[in-house]
Amino acid sequence: MAKKHILIVPGDGIGQEVTEVGKKVLEKIAAKFGHDFTYDEALIGHVAIEATGDALPAETLEKMKASDAVLFGAVGHPKYDNDPSAKVRPEQGLLKMRKELGLYANLRPIKLFDELLSASSIKPEILKGADILFFRELTGDIYFGEKGRKNNGDTAYDVAEYSRYEVERIGRKAFEAARTRKKHLVSVDKANVLESSRLWREEIQKLALEYPDVTVEYQFVDATAMLLIKDPKRFDVVVTANLFGDILTDEASQIAGSMGMLASASIGDGTGVYEPIHGSAHDITGKGLANPMASVLSVALLLDISFGMKAESEVVINAVDQVLKKGFRTGDIADETTDKSMILGTDAIGEEILKLI
Repeated sequence: MAKKHILIVPGDGIGQEVTEVGKKVLEKIAAKFGHDFTYDEALIGHVAIEATGDALPAETLEKMKASDAVLFGAVGHPKYDNDPSAKVRPEQGLLKMRKELGLYANLRPIKLFDELLSASSIKPEILKGADILFFRELTGDIYFGEKGRKNNGDTAYDVAEYSRYEVERIGRKAFEAARTRKKHLVSVDKANVLESSRLWREEIQKLALEYPDVTVEYQFVDATAMLLIKDPKRFDVVVTANLFGDILTDEASQIAGSMGMLASASIGDGTGVYEPIHGSAHDITGKGLANPMASVLSVALLLDISFGMKAESEVVINAVDQVLKKGFRTGDIADETTDKSMILGTDAIGEEILKLI
């Protein structure tokens, strides 16, 4: 029996709905395997700003650091989207969390369930067999560099900055993962025009000498964006910078058919944070339409990576797979051939997953 403490941080919008399903999955796994999981909750994002004036309250950060793992929802609210003058924003809580917890590696598995081949806009024969693991650097680059306004506010700037050690630590994790898969790594940059990318490539080339069993391919980000859609099966492990990784992994969600199917793990040297890659989706908040499977698959990552519970993780993944094989869908992954009686809401499809655990 393992005793673990898990912090649930629902955040904003549908984050609150999908993490509720994720927590139920954790409870079911604990009961099935005889583990002792305890839980607490905390605020982040818009709901935290409304309650405390801070996107990441000190109490939340303390709870995160004291937890064995964090199951996270989403942050964001429409009221900030068209108000660039807002001094406190939900996303500030997300960035501060990553920095304070040292979450420098974001893992995003892009794995296609065969039953969802028709859910993507890409031809099934191009998609079938695609299985990509992205390593996105998470605490550097343009999101964390110097930023501001000058010339009386008429000019804005954001500085993209990397140090060698930041590239080395994310690169090493990617090389280690590649060794356990197909031994093929693609490093994505823009070294033809960006100095930060030239340093990135230098450091990956240096690391490659330590991993002679791994074949390394270097690609510019624009070429990668094209090839992900043209031939996704050519990729296995991909490592890239924060900004490029943010964009490419959202693009790669089309391989899986929906952002509602993609989980992620943000890890460093301490507490790991596990979350679906979709946002707060306020257009469907409170309607019971959100796909909770990305949150459920984030639970599978949490069990595997933070707790080393590979058998438990596989049970969760297989439950999702079996639910899809039975024909159940949420609206985002349904198509014209889906029986309308099999299109379920957030809680209902969550119950079907729980039955199969």
